[in-house]
Amino acid sequence: MKKLSELAKTIRSKNAGVDKITFDIIFTDRAVYDHVRASKVLTPATVATLYGIDQSRIAEFVEYDPACAIKFTIYRLRPSGSAGDPDIFGAQQYAPLLDIEVDISA
Repeated sequence: MKKLSELAKTIRSKNAGVDKITFDIIFTDRAVYDHVRASKVLTPATVATLYGIDQSRIAEFVEYDPACAIKFTIYRLRPSGSAGDPDIFGAQQYAPLLDIEVDISA
């Protein structure tokens, strides 16, 4: 087993407008990207579980082969910068992705 943070070059989150946060998991090795994608450790269902949200809050989920990237966007509970918003830039939301374990023996 390896953590996603050991396999991906970049794992990040950021604002995608005032009402969304987007996440990027980018790989430099096509075989590693293909393996992670095939492992199904990242799907709309697993993202919803990981973040404790309803799957309907996932606006987009894309496996973008040309960039060896998995990208998803979630709707915020409140607009960026509004009262009660815990992360105005959405830049601190990627942390739960770091420790996802991927079986590399398969």
